[in-house]
Amino acid sequence: MLPFKKIALIALFLIPFAHYGQFTDQINSNRPGETMSAYGVGKHIIQIESGIYGITSHHNLLNYDVNGFGLDATIRWGAFLERLEVIADIQYQNDQLDTNISSTNRANFRQTNLGAKYLIYDPFKNYEKKVNFYSWKANQRFNWRQLVPAVSVFAGSNFVFSGNPYAFSLESSISPKVMLITQNHLGDGRWVFVTNIIADYIGTDYPSYGYVVTLTRGFSKKWSGFIENQGFNSDFYSDMIARGGAAYLVNNNLQIDASISTNFKNTPTILYGGFGVSWRYDGFYKNTISRMKNGNIKKKAIDNQEQERRRKSNFD
Repeated sequence: MLPFKKIALIALFLIPFAHYGQFTDQINSNRPGETMSAYGVGKHIIQIESGIYGITSHHNLLNYDVNGFGLDATIRWGAFLERLEVIADIQYQNDQLDTNISSTNRANFRQTNLGAKYLIYDPFKNYEKKVNFYSWKANQRFNWRQLVPAVSVFAGSNFVFSGNPYAFSLESSISPKVMLITQNHLGDGRWVFVTNIIADYIGTDYPSYGYVVTLTRGFSKKWSGFIENQGFNSDFYSDMIARGGAAYLVNNNLQIDASISTNFKNTPTILYGGFGVSWRYDGFYKNTISRMKNGNIKKKAIDNQEQERRRKSNFD
C-alpha cells in the first residue's frame, strides 16, 4: 500500500475520536516530568499518576544534609465539560535533617493543591489535514500548523497546614496558584514540547514565580523519553533543576516510568530519582460511547419503521 493511502486510512479512523473530544486510545500521562499538559484526559475519564522517590541534599554554607524519600500522587478527572479537567496534586515527604549539632526527622506534605484546567484553544479542533493523492512530496512538506500551540489555563489553591516543617510559615494558609500551559506536537508527531508558566503562593509573604519546559520523544509504540528544565524564584527559595527520564507503556491504560533530577548550585545541592506508575479508568467513557451508539441504532430503526409506515399509508 502506498504511503499516502496509509495516511488517508489512518486519518479516516481517527475522525470519530477527534470529533468526540480529548480521549485517546492510549493513556496520556504527565509523568515522569513536572509539566502539566495542555490536553485533559477526556470527559468521563479518571486517571491516577503516582510515584515514589528518594532525595539527598547538602547545603555548603549552612552545612546540613537531608536524606529521605517521598510519595507523590495526582488524580485527574475529566468532568462536566470536554475541555475541563479537575486535578488534585499531593506530595508527601519523610526525611532526616542533619546538622553539626542536631538531627531532626521531618514528615509532612510538601504540596497539597486542588484546582482545574481548561483548554482554551486547540489548533487541531475541526482541522483535517488534506492528503494529496498525487504528490508524496506535498504530503511530506513542513506543516506550519504544528508551530501553533494548544493553550490551557490552570487555577487552583495551595493548602498548607499548621506546623508544616517544609512551609515558609508554621501557620495554616490557603493561597492561589495559576498557570499558563502551551503544547506543540512537532515533526512526525513523536516530538512534544510543553511549557508551563507558573505563579504560586500568590498573596503570601513569599510568592513564587517560575517555569517548566519539557521535550518528549516517542521512540517506539512502547518507549518514550524526555528532558526537562524547571526554574522558580522567590524570596524563600530559588533554584533551577534539570530532569530526565523514560516511560514504558504496559498497555493502553497503564504506564510505568523512571526519572532523575539535579540542580546547578550547592546552596543546597539536590539529587533525587524515582519510579512511578500511571493508570486510567475509561469504563465510564466506553459506557457513554456504547449508549450513544445504541441510541443512534435505535433511533435509526425507529426512523426506518416510521418511513415504512408512511410509505404504506401512501399506498392505502
